[in-house]
This record gives sequence, C-alpha cells and structure tokens, in this order.
Amino acid sequence: MTTPQPESKDRIYRSPMGLIGGVLLLGIALWLGIDAIVSGSGRTPWLALAGLILVVPAISAFTLRPAVYANQDRLRIRNPFRVVVLPWGEIASLRSGFSNEAVAKSGAKFQLWAVPVSLRARKKASRREARAAAEAAGARRGRSGGLGLGGGLGGFGGGMGGGGVVPGGSTRPESDQIMTELRELLENREQAESAQGEVTVRWAYELIAPAVAGAVLLAILLATG
Repeated sequence: MTTPQPESKDRIYRSPMGLIGGVLLLGIALWLGIDAIVSGSGRTPWLALAGLILVVPAISAFTLRPAVYANQDRLRIRNPFRVVVLPWGEIASLRSGFSNEAVAKSGAKFQLWAVPVSLRARKKASRREARAAAEAAGARRGRSGGLGLGGGLGGFGGGMGGGGVVPGGSTRPESDQIMTELRELLENREQAESAQGEVTVRWAYELIAPAVAGAVLLAILLATG
C-alpha cells in the first residue's frame, strides 16, 4: 500500500499596503455608518445601512481579500470577486507589464491583484542599480590607477575582490522578486504529473450578493426620496 504524499505548504503573497488601506477604510466606513444609524433621523439610518451593506463587501473585496497562493502543484489566485486555480501544467506564462498576469494555455489571462506593479518602485530600483554600478566602476578605476607597488597591490586586490563595491541586498521591487519566484516554480513544476489538471474559476458570491443587495436598496431609497 502506497502512502500518499502530503500536500506542500502554500507560499502566500499579499499586498501589505492593501491590507493597511483596507483596515483604515473599513474603520472609517463603519465609524461613519454606525454613527449615522444610531444618531441619524428620518431616512438617514436606512441610507447609512444600505451604504454599509454596499461599501463593506466592496472594500473587503478590493483590499483585504486579494492573495496569491503557490505550492508545488498549482497557483491559486484570489482576486476581488473570484478565485482561479491554475495547475502549473496549464500555465503558458507569467507576465509583468503594467500589471502582473498569469496566462493560461487556453489564452485566458488572470490578473494577480495581490501582486501589484509599482512603476515608481521600478524607477527607484533602476536609479539605485545605476548608482551602485557607477560607484563600483569608480572603485575599480581607483584601484587600477596606482603606480608601482601600489598599482600592483591595487590590481591584486581588485582581482581578489571580484568586482568592487557590492550593494547590500536586492534592489529589485518586491513584486518583481515575487514574479521571479513564481516563474521558477512554473519552470520547475510545469511537467510534473501532480501539477496537471483543469483550470477552475469560482465566483465569490458571498461578497457579490450583499454588495448587489446594498446597491439595490440604496437605489430604491434614493429613487423614492
């Protein structure tokens, strides 16, 4: 009797700024909404209630909910209103442009909401890399510019050092590093037997239904006011 292999643990990727922003927005919405329900008069409590029913699921969907889960067998993308499960064998590529996307072999594209692209962070990383390269080039020129014994030692030291000043840590934006990790997983696991299967998409009706109900209730209250 063969013992089934345990499932590998998921690597979980989320946006810290999205989580922080979501908590703050939810706090403000609940504070204003509950205050209006308790202290308001006439139609105000009903309008506030309808607004909360609409706004709370929407804020949660776009800030707290997005996440990307990756293990040895599949990539699971939890976006605002749906969950997509992509076995590695069904992924054609992982692309980075103005957004990060997983492209299925069927041609379908799925955005990774939890791994947003920051063009500003990319520009800052490019400037840091250029500055580090300039400093390393300056250090190499300084070592090779000595004369006599100093020059010989400088050249010897440069050979041992192997490339001058090494900047501490990676200068790449976090989202680009995450995409590199996911591409490595895809390259290593796309042919694995356990990483084959069908792409599945599930809609988050637990968020869609209350948001739609709140929107309908708010529209009715505004139309009949």
